Amino acid sequence: MSELEARARAVLCDSYARLPVTLERGDGVWVFTDSGERLLDAVGGIAVNVLGHGNTRLVEAVAAQARAMIHASNLYYTRPQVELAERLVATAFPSRVFFSNSGAEANEAAIKIARKWGHLRKDGATEIVTLSGAFHGRTLGALAATGSARYSQFFQPLPGGFQQVPRGDLAALEAALGDTTAAVMLEPVQGESGVFALPLDHLRAIRDLCDRHHCLLVVDEIQSGMGRTGRMWAHQWAGVTPDIMTVAKGLAGGLPIGATLVGARADVLEPGDHGSTFGGNPLACAAGIAVLDTISEQNLVANAATVGDRLRAGIAALEDAGRPILEVRGLGLMLGVGLRRPIARAVATAALQGGLLLNPIGQRTLRLLPALTLGAAEADLVVERLDRALLAVAAR
Repeated sequence: MSELEARARAVLCDSYARLPVTLERGDGVWVFTDSGERLLDAVGGIAVNVLGHGNTRLVEAVAAQARAMIHASNLYYTRPQVELAERLVATAFPSRVFFSNSGAEANEAAIKIARKWGHLRKDGATEIVTLSGAFHGRTLGALAATGSARYSQFFQPLPGGFQQVPRGDLAALEAALGDTTAAVMLEPVQGESGVFALPLDHLRAIRDLCDRHHCLLVVDEIQSGMGRTGRMWAHQWAGVTPDIMTVAKGLAGGLPIGATLVGARADVLEPGDHGSTFGGNPLACAAGIAVLDTISEQNLVANAATVGDRLRAGIAALEDAGRPILEVRGLGLMLGVGLRRPIARAVATAALQGGLLLNPIGQRTLRLLPALTLGAAEADLVVERLDRALLAVAAR
């Protein structure tokens, strides 16, 4: 155990299963440890560092805004907040934006909006239907929407008014919709459960079901958005438009931010309904502007598609070569490597020792969420180092 790890265990709550490494700084898709070791980062802060580490434009935007004003509160207008909202809406669908500080908060706002909409527009409907395998956050409302005992068993009772149906079962979903249903809430690509993309025809069918049963469609793009899947927003692959969309993670390239985009049909918030002291602060919004502008100007959405295809093909070739890989799931630079044996954490540890950061989910999935700036040569290096890690674990 390192000296810093011992200190951390004394003062930090034991709520994370951390790998035994201390990161000091980053540069592009690379991070450096306190001992000077250089690691290829295929985790990206869990889909947060979309521009990689130390992006000059992002750093300069944050520094300039910090000198001008860090915080003002939402009692007043600030230019960065308005400009970021304008840019977000331009990438998505006609809507207005509520800013918060995280994905869970963005989803809490969506839940409140859906319930107020149900009270006003659907005779008091309050129920929200979600899909098995969902992950919408760790606050109590978002946890109730997540619906998994793995995350909630010690935190009962959770708020009521949620129903979960099996992912992929459209008949079960339609049977769950009724007079009390305010919204269906889903992730186009489920990240925390192992990177499972909903079939595009299912997304279209769910949009149709919501229209036929007069309820809202809430799309959680917290992990799958910001160009990661090869489209700016993953639901755009299906050509559907949600009523509400939630965003966070990569939006400010590493600063805390969340956003809830609310289409005209669902736009029921009034002063006093909801709020956030730090939500939409000038510093995070200036960062978000720099991130969105960089993604657009450097064609990083297209890069995520092409380099993601290359990365996926390289990992699939390892499966063909006899490595214990069951399948490669996901879209673009949001990939899940399903393993044939419960060795995910062992492989992640071996990869760390071989200069690669991977994110194990449970014992049978490795999740890859690198920066959208990942290049072809770096993608090939991810495959090479993953291969070494798989062989190292197999040799034990």
